[in-house]
Amino acid sequence: MESTLSGILVIEPDQALQDTLVTQLQRAGHRALRAGTGQEGLALGTRDGVDLVLLDLTLPDRPGTEVCRALRKDDRTHALPIIALAQKDDEIDRIVAFELGVDDCVTKPFSHRELLLRIQAILRNRRGPAPPNGVLKAGAISVDLGSHRAWVDDRALELTVLEFKLLAALVSRKERVQSREVLLADVWNLPGGLKSRTVDTHVKRLRQRLGHAGDQIVTVRGVGYRLSDRRDAG
Repeated sequence: MESTLSGILVIEPDQALQDTLVTQLQRAGHRALRAGTGQEGLALGTRDGVDLVLLDLTLPDRPGTEVCRALRKDDRTHALPIIALAQKDDEIDRIVAFELGVDDCVTKPFSHRELLLRIQAILRNRRGPAPPNGVLKAGAISVDLGSHRAWVDDRALELTVLEFKLLAALVSRKERVQSREVLLADVWNLPGGLKSRTVDTHVKRLRQRLGHAGDQIVTVRGVGYRLSDRRDAG
């Protein structure tokens, strides 16, 4: 696997699994930091050189979802990619984690090869380079799918991987209503019939990131959302 020399923070209380993950990451060319509790993980997460977090949702001192919430609220770490590690039967924790803004979720037991590939995909999408696919525009919003960047006017946006995917989906289908079910399937790869406020939570957060262009995302009551070329288009 291609080395990216990325810094990966592993927040995992199971010492054996933590050791295995660190070893696999180092063999793949990553730098690995480790933490066994949420408190240790939050302290390490703000360090320079952390490019992605592997976060177990079951921690001894606090729920992993609380750690995710804290990372997303901190200006230093709000856009840091997070992959949650969850027990297979913890569906509620997985849904809450997505609502809080994790970029991916892997259920235990998992293939270490698959996990490394998911890490690589997130880092590649975040940093590029990628083949140029053109710039999509909608009013004040511009999205470059190739470089995985977005702007409002001339202001670059700092978005999480999922925030970018959501914005790209809306901009690429501008002026067309997108149901919550369609967005859940296309952006999160979650079943459309799932009862979740994941989409609503991320749209609210995305609007805040967009600033004055946030009102280009129009709520279509009872259906979903539409991104308009014009502000105040609702």
